Amino acid sequence: MRTTYDFPPAVDGALAPPRLTQGGARDRLLDAAYELFLQRGIRDVGIAELISRAGVAKATFYAHFTSKDELALAYLERCHRDMTVEAIIAETGRRTENPTGRLLAIFDVLDGWFRQDDFQACAFISTMLEVGAAHPLGIASIEYLAQVRAFMRTLAVEAGLEQPDVLARSCHILTKGSIISAVEGDREAAVYAKHMAASLIRDHGGYPITAG
Repeated sequence: MRTTYDFPPAVDGALAPPRLTQGGARDRLLDAAYELFLQRGIRDVGIAELISRAGVAKATFYAHFTSKDELALAYLERCHRDMTVEAIIAETGRRTENPTGRLLAIFDVLDGWFRQDDFQACAFISTMLEVGAAHPLGIASIEYLAQVRAFMRTLAVEAGLEQPDVLARSCHILTKGSIISAVEGDREAAVYAKHMAASLIRDHGGYPITAG
């Protein structure tokens, strides 16, 4: 039976963490990577520790992944699917259909995430800062982050806002900056970022509509 992340609905505006279910060796290795990489980064965790945490043999590890970097790429893909980009997009759609409202709802979703007791930094930002933008893992992280910016641009176009590329880039900077601030301990970071995003929407010819 394959291990999956069962992504529960948001609670009080927060992205709830995925629940783990029991499954095969590959999924146990991904579960171990998810836990250890988020806590300590990728470079600090060795293959032996991953194998031990997953409860598999060394040969089993190499039957599924040729290297730790390959496992890390699979870990980033799981983060993208279960915890970040796709989850944020889906949650904004549940809150409102208005495109400017969805732009601002991104910051409401981040706010709920930041206030969780077990809040962890964005895996993509952490990985990119750890390994560098030129590393394959850094490149993958940048590509996942770019999907958020593309989503913001789509909303800006749908709302008829001026210079949608500039607006999306500016709002994307606000999301990444608020994540760093939250890691520093500022749990209000997304609230302030939302106010700045509302000003940007006005500057680009729109009227900010909050999600209901």
